[in-house]
Amino acid sequence: MTDASRDHALITALIHDYAFRLDRGDLDGVAELFADAELRSTRNDRVRRGVAEARALYDPVIIYDDGTPRTVHQLTNVTVSVDGPRAQARSYFTVLQVTNQGLHPILVGEYRDRFAFVGGRWQFAERIFDPRLFGDLSGHMRT
Repeated sequence: MTDASRDHALITALIHDYAFRLDRGDLDGVAELFADAELRSTRNDRVRRGVAEARALYDPVIIYDDGTPRTVHQLTNVTVSVDGPRAQARSYFTVLQVTNQGLHPILVGEYRDRFAFVGGRWQFAERIFDPRLFGDLSGHMRT
């Protein structure tokens, strides 16, 4: 495996790790992924930095008795571009959730990420959430 393909695979795995942690209900683990990163949404101008502010972003997520938010994040069209110790990626996300009404898509959008290679590993430097299609989020987030 070339360095470029290894970097691509490691960054893709990092993007997927976010979804796996979130779907397991590991909100602290999700926040840790953004320890040295900025988080922002296209829905507002607020920028969150570091673990504490990232964790606060996920406080409204409803965690059920099974310890999960009963979601599956599907990530598609993951496109990674590496330039030395920096990289960027784009991907689409679809969030599915099971409720007492069955399984439904509740949110669709795009992630735009920047990464930095620090201390021998890739890490998030920035994530921009761009939610575009909204379903019933009442079973996923407290208002």
